[in-house]
Amino acid sequence: MFHRHVSHRHCPLLAALLALFLWAGQPQAKGQNTSSSIDFFSGINFSFSDMNFERQYDILIHLTPGFKWNFGNHWQVAGQAVIPIVNTFGFQYKFVQIGAFNISKELNISKLYLKATAGVFDTYRYGLDLKAFLPLCDWFAFEGQMGYVGELYYYTKFWITRPNTFVCTLGGDFYLSRWNTQFRGTIGKYLYNDYGVEAEAMRHFNHTTVSLYGRWSNKYGLDAGFRFVVMLPPYHRKHRAVNFRPASNYRMSYAVMYNTYSNCMYHTDPEENIRDGWFSRDLLHWGSHTMDPDFIITNKSDKKPDKKAVEQLTEPSDTKPDEQ
Repeated sequence: MFHRHVSHRHCPLLAALLALFLWAGQPQAKGQNTSSSIDFFSGINFSFSDMNFERQYDILIHLTPGFKWNFGNHWQVAGQAVIPIVNTFGFQYKFVQIGAFNISKELNISKLYLKATAGVFDTYRYGLDLKAFLPLCDWFAFEGQMGYVGELYYYTKFWITRPNTFVCTLGGDFYLSRWNTQFRGTIGKYLYNDYGVEAEAMRHFNHTTVSLYGRWSNKYGLDAGFRFVVMLPPYHRKHRAVNFRPASNYRMSYAVMYNTYSNCMYHTDPEENIRDGWFSRDLLHWGSHTMDPDFIITNKSDKKPDKKAVEQLTEPSDTKPDEQ
């Protein structure tokens, strides 16, 4: 079902994003990724709320199977389904939803990194999205995101609106490599037409990131909470043309006021998280990407080192160095 009255003032932005998205197909010299592979993965979304006076907790558990097809030069097609398993939140949460189905392209122009995405995102949105990241030095970078989206969801039948919402955020990131600590601040216009600011402090550990955040919205007021991300094993993986694995990470967030409309933005990647950021590690080497990688990926064709050869290299030599 389409709404009849829709503002078209952002159509020039829509055309500009589409033109950039098509132009982004030109091969880039830096961070080139020409290998093709498809990953099938699955995880679980767990949500709970203690706002119901009739019982202690409302619980919602979703199974989230998905795929990522990387077909070279940082092009990717991603998809995900959201399947309810346990639901005490309400009738509207009993239906299977599309968590993501989109195509994206990453590229860099000198020090400017861009990611353009078109298709279906989470939070029941679809449309066009552009992300930008500009590192000025090893410890500071600018970031920005803008999108033009409509709604798409299933509730007894499919509902869809024409794109009529413009969102954007702009901010900066400080990264202290000695302590693997990152500070992030943004201002923006969000999905429910509120304006706000958000500040977050993150500490990156081995396979884990923990953060504290605070935010303000002109419609929904102040809120605060914490987030953490755990990268899931196996940490040593074989790269094949077709791969089956668990989801790359588990994410959890807590908000004091539990207002899901405040400062709300969508995610374009099914496995997007605050630890990895928006861009691939082999393209952007900044922030947590300068740490040891969470996953060691080897090609299936790579041979294991010969055991005898390794022993010969590690055995102490019996010969004495030449005397001076």
